[in-house]
Amino acid sequence: KCMAQNFISSGINAEYGGSGKISGVSLSYLTENQDQAVIWRGPKKTAMIKQFLQDVCWGELDYLLIDTPPGTSDEHMAVMECIPNCFVILTTSPQAVAAADVLRQVSFCKKTGAIILGIIETLSGFVCPTCSDCSLLFSQDGGKRLANHCNLSFLGSVPIDPNLSKYLDNGTLLENSDTCISYQSYCKIVDEVLELVKSN
Repeated sequence: KCMAQNFISSGINAEYGGSGKISGVSLSYLTENQDQAVIWRGPKKTAMIKQFLQDVCWGELDYLLIDTPPGTSDEHMAVMECIPNCFVILTTSPQAVAAADVLRQVSFCKKTGAIILGIIETLSGFVCPTCSDCSLLFSQDGGKRLANHCNLSFLGSVPIDPNLSKYLDNGTLLENSDTCISYQSYCKIVDEVLELVKSN
């Protein structure tokens, strides 16, 4: 019996952008112990991803977001086979070695027909939780340089922000959104992504 067949994705209320619902599915939902590691080889992982995409009762969706591990592995191939011409957002940290890995992902996406919406730079500095000054931890503008090199949109950068984690953990993000630098960065990126999706 298919593990994910007729599995109803869990839904929680989401307040960003008004009332709505965010649904999600994960292999950990189907294991007896969610802390237990799942050690599978390629064919089994590929089959599970296809089941999540084809057999889960998602209902009506505005968007389906799929978070994949770095690289160009079986997981990515499985998604591309199930959703041809899907939209892709690539992320990189500022260092040159990270950008080099993402450059290979750009090549992978072009060969498989995926539509790259743009590149986001993460770990773009550290926001002081006291004074909100942002200090650079690594090199600067690696994501922007990569986007320019590949002729892709640079969607924005997101620094490490301890306050973002604190607000998310205690459920007070929206009340503190005006003072959370990372939250403001995410909102700008989301708005730009939505515009790119509409234009494509």
